[in-house]
Amino acid sequence: MNVLLISLLGCLVLALPSDSAQKVKWCVKTQSELKKCEHLTSKSPDLECHIRPSLTECMKSIKDGDADVVTADGKDIYLGGLHPYGLRPIIAEKYKKDCCYAVAVVKRDATFSISELKGKTSCHSCYQRSGGWTIPIGRLVAGSKISWEGPDDMALEKAVSQFFSGSCVPGVSKAQYPKLCQACQGDCSCSQSEKYSGDEGAFQCLKSGGGQVAFVCHDAIPASERQDYQLLCMDGSKKSVEDYKDCHLGKEPARAVIGRMDADSQEIYKVLTHIPDSDLFSSDAFGVKDLIFSDSASGLVELPKSTDSFLYPKKCFYTAMRAFKDGSPPAPTADRPIEWCTIGHAEKKKCDKINSVVPRMECRSGSSVEDCIKKVMRGEADAFAADGGQVYIAGKCGLVPAMVEQYDQQSCPDAGEASSYFVVAVVRKDSGVTWSKLKGRKSCHTGLNRNAGWKSPDSVICGTTPDCTLYSFFSEGCAPGADPASNMCKLCKGSGKAVGDESKCKASSAEMYYGYDGAFRCLAEKAGEVAFIKHTIVGDYKEGKGQDWAKDIRADEFELICPHSPDRTFKYTEYEACHLARVPAHAVVTREDVRSDVVAVLKSAQSSYKDLFKSEEEKNLLFTDNTKCLQESTKPLEEFLSKPYIDMIERTYKTSQGVPDLVRACTLDSCIVD
Repeated sequence: MNVLLISLLGCLVLALPSDSAQKVKWCVKTQSELKKCEHLTSKSPDLECHIRPSLTECMKSIKDGDADVVTADGKDIYLGGLHPYGLRPIIAEKYKKDCCYAVAVVKRDATFSISELKGKTSCHSCYQRSGGWTIPIGRLVAGSKISWEGPDDMALEKAVSQFFSGSCVPGVSKAQYPKLCQACQGDCSCSQSEKYSGDEGAFQCLKSGGGQVAFVCHDAIPASERQDYQLLCMDGSKKSVEDYKDCHLGKEPARAVIGRMDADSQEIYKVLTHIPDSDLFSSDAFGVKDLIFSDSASGLVELPKSTDSFLYPKKCFYTAMRAFKDGSPPAPTADRPIEWCTIGHAEKKKCDKINSVVPRMECRSGSSVEDCIKKVMRGEADAFAADGGQVYIAGKCGLVPAMVEQYDQQSCPDAGEASSYFVVAVVRKDSGVTWSKLKGRKSCHTGLNRNAGWKSPDSVICGTTPDCTLYSFFSEGCAPGADPASNMCKLCKGSGKAVGDESKCKASSAEMYYGYDGAFRCLAEKAGEVAFIKHTIVGDYKEGKGQDWAKDIRADEFELICPHSPDRTFKYTEYEACHLARVPAHAVVTREDVRSDVVAVLKSAQSSYKDLFKSEEEKNLLFTDNTKCLQESTKPLEEFLSKPYIDMIERTYKTSQGVPDLVRACTLDSCIVD
């Protein structure tokens, strides 16, 4: 008995969490950082210090779970996001003044553009400094201005020395690369021993004729002399020095705290807020500048959860960093394939079938619409189709609509009036559910932040009512993509597994109640009492047509409810008289640089693949099944969606759960100024 009791007590002790398990384990790289970190632990007992010999060892330690976070600058944030680390920025520093915009400065009378730099002489603030080397050289390589096939070809420094006829790059090895020190006036070091060192020195190098172009931060040119200089832009144009925000090679992101993808940023931020700024942002007592945090920082900002090593530093900086790793990209070919981002097994299977007939349309898998947006932004995929709400989010992330679904055969192939559809609220016939009796019911939604399933009902139900959300209006529901712990995932079915179903409430076809037909199924199977869907969906099930689960379902078993007639119902065919909104048709979104290729491949696909708008295993795969053709759209995002529709979307952000996390991540400035 005593032995059993001792064993049970032993298990209990092992099960109890230790103090250290609850602490934020901060990784430091030097003894000076360790001393400051230990000082910070005296201000916040929830902080714990772990020392490793280098930043890469810190990243490995975080990946393995032995540490939680480390502070990194822009190039190391990029490195941390790569395999095998998979880390993301979670908290950023903010400053009193703007971060460095890397610019290429020339004298006012210079006649060459950025595409004509080969053979010119150059001045750089410092080797491996963002404004003077990392960003400008990376962008020149990424833009194939400097041709470099990568580190296996030759050292990048050698490629740069072959590109410019002479340079001053303080800090580079003078013995290895003498041409990169040829224009210097001193020992070619990043110190006072070199006259042309730093931003001020590089500007003096340009001013005195030591070089024809200077790569510096935007604030290196004295205000009194700016009229005598101009900037070279990546598009080949020139602008005044004052226009640096529209003519730069990249912006250095603020230093940030990086951690694992699942890091609890809120808890880590909370721990840091217990420490006075005077301790966080001062290293005077430890004899070395910028320990753990920058001494010039004025505060910290918690980053949106969607933030990653691409979204945070922004495309220009990320592109420059990738060029340092991979070299110049291959020249695009006229028949380059486009990579379609698919969500779920069924979409991938249909895409692969299309690929067997249309070889230029290749297929990539994404876990959700948000993941596809990120993949297209990074160049890991090229396009996918989305509804208006998703098109809006993609547009905020820099993507553009390229083609739009047309549901009227008479409008094909010539572009006429853009297609649209009605959003309807569907209930079971004789259920007693009317618009006036909707509050507190169980709801079925196509997906979080989608047009028919979320945006339109949110706008109509909550309007401008403070603190109104669909979460609070309905007792429970299924809105795939919502927080799994929320009431808007309670009715979701997942893949149908009895236990351990990771698909439940996922915004993909793995969730049976996802999308138009999924939301209708949620209603038809009596999980919910109202479904917010597209007006054509109910009619797809007339005469028992549809998928196996719906063989006994009849369209006339359902009816419509709407706010302008709150106490009555309408036939499912009366959608023009009873709807919540008329919204834009689904559109294909892509990047501007591959837009013409996407349009060409899709035009080829719809002429050579007759089942492009037909789905077998599930409905509405890749495109909406009732699409008659795809039509090219050249309208900018605002015009394509229309101002009233955009106003509706943005109104829902004020009354529901706020601006979507991905929109916040895409529009966040990577250098936050007080």
